Parts: sequence; C-alpha cells; structure tokens
Amino acid sequence: MRSHLLNDTTAEQYRRSVTDGVERVAAKLATTERPFTGVTVDALAPVIDAIDLDKPLHDTAAVLDELEDVYLRDAIYFHHPRYLAHLNCPVVIPAVLGEAVLSAVNSSLDTWDQSAGGTLIERKLIDWTNERIGLGPAADGVFTSGGTQSNLQALLLAREEAKTDTLAKLRIFSSEVSHFSVKKSAKLLGLGQDAVVSIPVDHDKRMQTVALARELERCKQDGLVPMAVVATAGTTDFGSIDPLPEIAELCEQFGTWMHVDAAYGCGLLASLKHRDRLNGIERADSVTVDYHKSFFQPVSSSAVLVRDAATLRHATYHAEYLNPRRMVEERIPNQVDKSLQTTRRFDALKLWMTLRTMGADGIGQLFDEVCELAREGWKLLAGDPRFDVVVEPSLSTLVFRYIPGSVTDPAEIDRANLYARKALFASGDAIVAGTKVGARHYLKFTLLNPETQASDIAAVLDLIAGHAEQYLGESLDRAS
Repeated sequence: MRSHLLNDTTAEQYRRSVTDGVERVAAKLATTERPFTGVTVDALAPVIDAIDLDKPLHDTAAVLDELEDVYLRDAIYFHHPRYLAHLNCPVVIPAVLGEAVLSAVNSSLDTWDQSAGGTLIERKLIDWTNERIGLGPAADGVFTSGGTQSNLQALLLAREEAKTDTLAKLRIFSSEVSHFSVKKSAKLLGLGQDAVVSIPVDHDKRMQTVALARELERCKQDGLVPMAVVATAGTTDFGSIDPLPEIAELCEQFGTWMHVDAAYGCGLLASLKHRDRLNGIERADSVTVDYHKSFFQPVSSSAVLVRDAATLRHATYHAEYLNPRRMVEERIPNQVDKSLQTTRRFDALKLWMTLRTMGADGIGQLFDEVCELAREGWKLLAGDPRFDVVVEPSLSTLVFRYIPGSVTDPAEIDRANLYARKALFASGDAIVAGTKVGARHYLKFTLLNPETQASDIAAVLDLIAGHAEQYLGESLDRAS
C-alpha cells in the first residue's frame, strides 16, 4: 500500500494519476450542455449504496471510471451559463492550479513550522485586503472556512469586547434580511434567543437606520448592552447593501461594535466601477469576506478582518505542543493564535495565484460584468408583464415571481412558482433558486458567471413561464 503514498518514489505515478483526472474533468467541462442532468435522489442513491467500500478497486483509473457514474455525470456544474441559483461562482484557472498545489504539498496553516512561506503569503493577502477595505495600520485577520465562521468569530470578538459580565444583557442588531449565521452565532455564543434584534428594511431591502437608532436607544434605556450591529454588504436574497456610513455613525454614537458581512459584496473591493457602493466599510470593527463568492475562487477561500489586531487575542489559546507562549516573544508567526480552527488548509494560495496571474483589476472586471448583467436582467423582468421583480439590483441578484394574467389567488400563484422551479431543476435545462418575500414564494437569479448572457436570462424566463403555465393548466383541468 506504500505505493499510494505521495513522495519522491511515486512522483511519476502522481503525475499520471492527476493528469488522468484533470483530462477527464476537462473533457466533462468541455462537453457539458446543461448545468444538471436532472437525476433524482431515488435514481442515484442505489448506485452509491451498492458500492462496497471494503472492496477497493486498487487502481485510480478504475476509480475515475466509477466516479463518472456516481458523481461527475450528475454533478451540478456552476460554470454553465444557465446555472443561476445560489452564490456559487465559476472558478478561475489560476485558483484551480493553486488548489492542486496546496492539496499535494498539504501545508497546515496553524503554525509556522508546518507552513513557512504559506504563513507569510496568507498574512500578505490579509494585509492586501485590509488595505482595500481601508481598516488602517493596526488591522489584521485570518482566513476562515467561510462566511458563517467569519461572522461567528467577529461576533465572538464583539462579545468579549462588550462591557458586561452578563451575557443575557447583550444584544446584536441586524436587518431582517441578514444572513442566518447571525442568529446561529448568537446561539453558539450562549446569548439566548432574544439576543438578535431584527431591524426592518426599506423598499430596497436595506436596513432602516431610523429603526436601528430607535432600537439602540431602547436597548440602552432597558439597561441592556448593544454588543454589535451587523451591517450587510450584499444580502443573500437581494444583494442589497445596508447604508454603511449611517450605521457607522450610530455605532460610534452608542459605542457599539460594527461588523460588516461583505461575504457577497466583497467583490466590490476589486471593482473598477462600483467601489463607492462600499463607502463606510472602512469604519467597521470587523469585516467578513468570501473570496469564493465574488473573487471567483474555489470553495473555500474566506477571511475575517479586524480593525484592531489586538482583538484577535480573544481567539488565542496556547498549547506547549503547538504554539507555546515563548513563540510570541520569539516573534514566530503562528496563525493559530488568531483562528478558531487549528489545522487549516492553505486556501490563501488560490487567491495568491489569482492575483499574481490576473491582478485585482482582472477580478474586478469580471465582477463588474455580472453586476451589469443583473441590470440587463432587471430591465427584462421589469418590462415583462408575466413577472413581478422585487428590487433593482445593487449587486448581481434578481428576485422575482411569475404572475399569470388569468389567476389572482396568491396561494395558487405560489404553487405555480414552486412547481416551475422544481420542474426546471428536474429538466436540468437551468437551475434557479427560491426564497420568500413576506409570505409569498419568489424565484431568484444569482448571477455570478460572466459567460451568462441576457439571452440566457430571457430563455430561462420563458422556460419558467412555460412550466408555470403547464401547472396552472393542469390545475384548471383537475378543478373542472
């Protein structure tokens, strides 16, 4: 079995095996005609269940053959221009190359003696991102597994910085359309169910700062502690950006930690046209960024940034076998001192490879393209009487629903939209997401692929309308 270990004696086998795998994936990408085959759980589960993991195939070529049946053939392909569903971006080639390198070398970014240059590369990228945000010379941060972990760590730091010994008094303020990880983090941090105060949004799905000010004042009057305000720069459903300058003013007035969840909107940091939409982010105490959403990086590639590096001490624990305190005095840079994780992949390498190949302007140009595509899509929806679109896009998300001319029952319209999304997914012709606006069901385009054209959006809208009309026709037949 030593023949399968990657080392100096198996380097040629490694080259052949990885080349074989790359060629198969490349062939699949080149010939994929739809984002999905439409396979069902009931069809695919028995195929995987029938595999006996205690009877290996002993050959990577045979395993790749099997992988075609259990994964590659029926995978969801985000690179396809009619994948329009979730916050999943197509990835750039330099980042994929970085993924191959980091997986093979397998550095662990927790300590210097497991990563060496990897530590310095990650720190350089953190500094670069902080400069783009404008957090100042004392800023720092660390790469994370994703936006949920970044939000959790930011709120942990906010909790520890709050001036109270009673967790039950702490309150977090976020908009009613903020990411679910805010409430999840509050639970994990032991703050109780009432800790998160939901602030209403305006017509554009942006936090109402008048309502925020009122709730912050009420919090103080009730003897509670406003621990943090979470402003969102790119909500999951609408791509809306909260009024960051006004929120920063309120946080300063009330002595409250300001966290900006820019997991989606961080692409604007590289934008050539729309960087001003993030004005005010430089006043945050902490920021979440997901490079794997809008920097076209493979999952995972994310970070949490902080204005004051000293606040990261709240995540620091020393172990003699890993990062003893003397290493701080010896100025040995151990990233585990800043992280909630211990063992951690060298995900920063993917972004490094991307920036060194394409540059920030290259990333920004791609992100600007999808933002412009969303504007074109909004114009299509706004001019199409078959659809109701919720808000003009701030980033690259469109929320809408099919509205038949002959049906007025909201519940029946809900069912038609749900059916259309399900039928479209089953066909594999395109994939769209769904959400609720108020009590009603809506559909959602998340546009992160610069290869998607307005013609693709128009074609998918026709498919949605066709499926919805089919459902309504069958519904009328059943009723009669």
